[in-house]
Amino acid sequence: MVDVAGKPPTHRIAVARGRIEMLPATLALIQSGTAKKGDVLGIARIAGIQGAKKTSDLIPLCHPLALTRVALEFAVEEGARPAVTCTATVETVGPTGVEMEALTAVQVALLTIYDMCKAVDRGMTMTDVRVLEKHGGKSGSFVNP
Repeated sequence: MVDVAGKPPTHRIAVARGRIEMLPATLALIQSGTAKKGDVLGIARIAGIQGAKKTSDLIPLCHPLALTRVALEFAVEEGARPAVTCTATVETVGPTGVEMEALTAVQVALLTIYDMCKAVDRGMTMTDVRVLEKHGGKSGSFVNP
């Protein structure tokens, strides 16, 4: 792990996003709340929060962090390529950033959607997982164009 002992604690924020594409019928199932395993987006939100909190257990060289906020938002995209987009915002006050926690939150939420809907659509595809922005620390702010 990188030594962050000498770095001052600052307010750090990271926002990440990803999407899962699916069949129109799968999106309709999610929207109607009638999936056999329950409320897909509600459970995916909790899974994403848990994922953010467990990032250092999953990624070997990540520092364990005291997170002050984890929020997940979902947007439904109808049309030619139906999808659910997940955006995670993670915050802490500490010596290192929370980009990995935001990325993990998104990916775990998308994996949960897949798990809950795989019985009706095994062809779902997770795409475009990336950091949208980060703020805080010595390097300041970054916004992904």
